Amino acid sequence: MTNDLIARGLAAASDTDVVDVGRGVLATSGALLKGSLFAGGKPALVVADDRTWAAAGHAVHDSLVAAGVDVLDPMIFPGHPVLYAALDNCDIVRERLAASGALGVAVGSGTINDLVKLASGQLGQQYAVVGTAASMDGYSGFGAPMSSEGVKVTMPCPAPLVVIIDLDVAAAAPSAMVASGYGDLSAKIPGGADWILSDAVGLDPIDPLAWELVQSGVLEALSQPDALAAGDPDAYAGLVSGLVLSGLAMQVYRGTRPGSGAEHYFSHLWELDHLGGDWDPPLSHGGKVAIGTLAMSAFYERFLARDLAALDIDAAVAGWAPWDLVEADIRSRFTGALADHAVAETKVKYVDGAGLRGRLQTFVDGWADLRPRITAQLVPAKTLQGMLRSAGAPATPEDIGLTAQDVRATFPRAMYYRSRYTVLDLAREAAWFDELVDEVFAPGGLWT
Repeated sequence: MTNDLIARGLAAASDTDVVDVGRGVLATSGALLKGSLFAGGKPALVVADDRTWAAAGHAVHDSLVAAGVDVLDPMIFPGHPVLYAALDNCDIVRERLAASGALGVAVGSGTINDLVKLASGQLGQQYAVVGTAASMDGYSGFGAPMSSEGVKVTMPCPAPLVVIIDLDVAAAAPSAMVASGYGDLSAKIPGGADWILSDAVGLDPIDPLAWELVQSGVLEALSQPDALAAGDPDAYAGLVSGLVLSGLAMQVYRGTRPGSGAEHYFSHLWELDHLGGDWDPPLSHGGKVAIGTLAMSAFYERFLARDLAALDIDAAVAGWAPWDLVEADIRSRFTGALADHAVAETKVKYVDGAGLRGRLQTFVDGWADLRPRITAQLVPAKTLQGMLRSAGAPATPEDIGLTAQDVRATFPRAMYYRSRYTVLDLAREAAWFDELVDEVFAPGGLWT
């Protein structure tokens, strides 16, 4: 089923034509790339860092040479990959590509891929990525997350033409990398529930193929956490395929909605604070997402414990804050450019009293059908916590250098951070938000 799904995803994807996932595929990478990316005869520039060059870059370089591709001297970033994709590093890659007339082959994971992706996109040319770890779903996704002027934004650029991931290489990667990928894929569970809610009020209609690409295999891909932690290459097939499918879904949808919900905003905010940036290795995106995923899973449990069909809509509308008070609250929680960003994003999804009444009425009228769909989409927070722990991923705030109170303080900031509609917004509109957050962190909760 997975191979069929990948084929269907490729047929509908905007940018990626070839995906090669399997054991030992590194040896044939040169021939595959020659027949696709380098069919026009342009030279190749392999971009890696010290670690990914040793893990796979040298082999890819040699395979390209053996296939008869003109290969330039590689571009190897020293030491650890940079903590966060930065525009000045992208400029370096872009200038090298432009000066040589080469096409890029990114060999690495998140940062290396993003640098080559954005540099290639700015030049209007295609590129390939050889993934070295099952660490995130961005290999086959468009756009490159970059930190700029205190805000993390996804800069538009096409996804790679070719994605190659050798399962033996992925299984040999540091354990923190698979833990990151596991955390990133687990986010599709509450993220999918958020998409159901947004679709219900006509804000982000669910695309059936994009939904299937992400959601049909998530639980199976997460089903072997112990084997993944043990480095069993065969266990990596489901996880890697799930991550690739998520990226393809974002291409099909032309947006990141299929792959993320409110849980990712926790991670984005912590990344802007450089949480874990001085660790060795640095705290991964997926590690932070894992805690955001658990936070949202626990929040959903408290939300579903209430009966939305019995909501007093008149009371909710009467207590609805006017925009000037909402903006003041946002600016009390953020500073500088990030405050302006949060105000602009929240303004997009804010409605007046009449709009709120209509939105809540839609939820109340449809709750009998919506509630079972959302319940079926979720995994109990305690169960998911155990799965993350078995995979070696963070399972408590302390695992990423935070306290439960730190996570609690992030809830309202996550709600304001993006214009995308999630259960956090619905809870605020129903006048339940503060109470539900209190319940998440009450004695006997997930982290108390």
